[in-house]
Amino acid sequence: MNLKKTLADNDINLPNNFFSNIQKYKEHLYKWNKIHNLTGAKDEATLNDFIYDALFPIKFLPQVDSLMDIGTGAGFPGMILALALPDTEVTLVEPLTKRASFLQFIKADLGLKNVRVVKKRVEEMESQIFDLITSRAVTDTKMLLKLSQNFRDKNSRLLFYKGEKVFDEVNDAAQDINYKIIEKDNRHYLLLGEDI
Repeated sequence: MNLKKTLADNDINLPNNFFSNIQKYKEHLYKWNKIHNLTGAKDEATLNDFIYDALFPIKFLPQVDSLMDIGTGAGFPGMILALALPDTEVTLVEPLTKRASFLQFIKADLGLKNVRVVKKRVEEMESQIFDLITSRAVTDTKMLLKLSQNFRDKNSRLLFYKGEKVFDEVNDAAQDINYKIIEKDNRHYLLLGEDI
């Protein structure tokens, strides 16, 4: 995949410094991954797929002032969204030291003023309301709704990056909340909120 072309073909608008920042991010991730095994994305093609996957929702998301990513791991989707949305305050929640250290290093190296890294489990964080809460490959929808309840109000939206099990999960978990599922290839983006 030619990441730049694919993003342009999909009308995903990004800041001027996005591609230079994403290149530095990739280089650091390759180095850290050899030692710390941060992610399963070990080659250029897989990494580009992960980055595109993180960015695709920009097409349908409203602009938000604050975003929290639960279980950011090596940066998917939270760090990638932070690079793409410099006017959004992004809180990356990651309990594992090696991953949180990597995120902190990227924040410092790229001078990202819109990023805050929290090395905790989300359950241990102080309550705070975010406009958007994201999560990818952490747990099922029902548990994500429970984990996020102290961080959202009726105006907040949730975006969960899901696979095909999303249809079963949503029937089980989202009876009291509006939702829609946006399908793209093998990815199912579950968007939840009162006014979606």
